Amino acid sequence: MATATTDGEIQAGESRAAGAGVFWRYWSAGTVSGVGDAVTSVALPLVAVVSLHATALQVSLITAASFVSWLLIGLPAGVLVHRLPLRGAQVAMDLIRAAAVASVPLAAAFGVLRFTQLIAVALVVGLASVVFDVGNSTFLPSIVSKDELTARNSLTSGTRAVTQLGGPSLGGVLVQLLGAAASMAVDAISYLFSATLLRSLPRAAHPADGVPRGSMGALIREGWRFVTRHRVMGPCLADATAVNFVCGGLMALTPVFLVRTLGAPPALVGALIATEGVGSLLGAAATPRLVARMGSGRALCAAALTAGAFALLMPLAGKGWALTLFALGNAGFAGGVVVTSIVTRTYRQTQTPPELLPRVMATVRFISWGAIPVGAVTAGAASALWGTHEALWLMAGLALASPATLLLSPIRRMRELPQG
Repeated sequence: MATATTDGEIQAGESRAAGAGVFWRYWSAGTVSGVGDAVTSVALPLVAVVSLHATALQVSLITAASFVSWLLIGLPAGVLVHRLPLRGAQVAMDLIRAAAVASVPLAAAFGVLRFTQLIAVALVVGLASVVFDVGNSTFLPSIVSKDELTARNSLTSGTRAVTQLGGPSLGGVLVQLLGAAASMAVDAISYLFSATLLRSLPRAAHPADGVPRGSMGALIREGWRFVTRHRVMGPCLADATAVNFVCGGLMALTPVFLVRTLGAPPALVGALIATEGVGSLLGAAATPRLVARMGSGRALCAAALTAGAFALLMPLAGKGWALTLFALGNAGFAGGVVVTSIVTRTYRQTQTPPELLPRVMATVRFISWGAIPVGAVTAGAASALWGTHEALWLMAGLALASPATLLLSPIRRMRELPQG
């Protein structure tokens, strides 16, 4: 555990009570920001679809812009986190995201909102989120013990699931009541609250302490080699990449599929997308028990198989009561994915040397999250060529690549992922 000195810096040996207080402020900042993110996950595509009459391909470009930042600065972000004041960088990223998101309702109010602005907002928010997320994943292991990491990761994933459950529903209602652009003001406010909470945290012990000096390229290559050559982290990275490719495609296709193909109103669209949160919440709650009962290796493979099977239900959805097939598939897919995410993230955090952790997390996000914009654009192009429903079937089928990567690796023979 860590301790706060008189100048506010966290160091090893802090009392459990003080450490818990730091964690809960950290958790609160992420929760507040997560609610706004979940609202915007519905509102931003609906701004394009409802207000600007965007096509599926155009919506896919917004999704791609949101995540292409991982390809642009994902690897350098791991080194930047080493060299920037961690808390200050997180606060700055929140303020940048708040300003970018707030520009949408302002432009709409003056009648000058254009599709290119939505692309720019998605890109700026994405770039700031890269630095923020790498820093955030580095901060958590500094405030909790290794024994607590699985439980704390489950809690943060479960909280994210709750925001995914309530946020999209709230977003759909706000879009219907206020309009898509105006509803994004909620996200801007959430980033300001998050920045305020993070500013109150003590300064984390800088991750650069003890890191060998060298060029950015050398430091990046060291993190890359550690992940890609690891017998467990390598296959887990391939699994995450396959999953995120599909997630990118689903994010691009879902709003158009639900609104135009199935004729769902914005409020119902928000509720249907929110079923992802139901599955994520159940998966996060079940993860510690599944790992204890099945072993981390077996739980990982079973969760990947479950996610792939449920994904096939989404394109079977139709109008009326048949929409429940989309809800069930969306929830089941998300539940399986969140279990694999918790297990693999905890493993990386406990088995990576502390001085390598920011670069390892950045490498993982660069490769796996870099697949999101590729998946989004692929889905958008498939929709333009064959139709939205057919493109959704393609993404659902490709979801089976995730369990295949694990079952074709040594992990399929492991009850427990190896420690040490």
